Amino acid sequence: MQSLRHRLVGRKDALVAPGIYDAFTGHLASQAGFEAVYLSGASIAYTKLGRPDIGLVSMSEVADTIALIRDRIETDIIVDADTGYGNALNVKRTVRVFERAGANAIQLEDQTFPKRCGHLAGKKLISSREMVGKIKAATDARRDRETLIAARTDAIAVDGFTAALDRAEAYLEAGADILFIEAPRNTEELATIGRTFSERVPLIANMVEGGRTPVSAAGELAQFGFRIVIFPGGLVRALVHQAQDYFSSLRANGSNKPFAGRMADFDTLNNVIGLNEILEDGGRYESDAITVAPST
Repeated sequence: MQSLRHRLVGRKDALVAPGIYDAFTGHLASQAGFEAVYLSGASIAYTKLGRPDIGLVSMSEVADTIALIRDRIETDIIVDADTGYGNALNVKRTVRVFERAGANAIQLEDQTFPKRCGHLAGKKLISSREMVGKIKAATDARRDRETLIAARTDAIAVDGFTAALDRAEAYLEAGADILFIEAPRNTEELATIGRTFSERVPLIANMVEGGRTPVSAAGELAQFGFRIVIFPGGLVRALVHQAQDYFSSLRANGSNKPFAGRMADFDTLNNVIGLNEILEDGGRYESDAITVAPST
């Protein structure tokens, strides 16, 4: 199986990585045929805590989630590690823990701690020099060079577009394997990012419905030079209306019958999550299925 690094080399199309938040959604994305998934810190906050993306999720909560997903799927996992949960020493620990749990790429950003969603106002940045140190700490800490370090800058909203390009240049020089310039405001900025960096490093484009970047298809973004397109919160936003409608129907009717056409039935769910396969696997270890060689 090719590594994520190898699959990004020389690529002309864009790898689409849907946002997931647990083993179940990771399994569904893998079944759908995606090459990689994006473990979104925001989506973990939404689903585990029922809270916004303002830095409330801990390193250990993300690490536990990575491990559960990795136990279920073999698909590459790009992990949102926020700020690394502290300084450069914290970053080193985060990289070691996330890599051991099963991350294939680990994304770090240059916001202060606690951070907030890249498409919210009021963000603050650490210095470029401090972020360079964090990137170097991350590359030093990984055990396997196939584990990629993605450097994200949120500078467009804070210091402007030119400052964001300057920071990205410094982060690339520091050893980042992937660059992520958050929240370009128009197609001109997307195109400039592509022209500036795409021949030297894979670029991430972040599609947030209702966010500050115009939502574009992966094929369009590939033409600008982006090689990874993430849709970090799309699944949660799709779930919101479905779940609200379900609860409203159940409360009004006292039954799931009126909603049944929008639900998977019991057998369908069990087929999706692989009940028969795991029962068959377990059956191989039952006492009447095990042949014991006679002693000599």
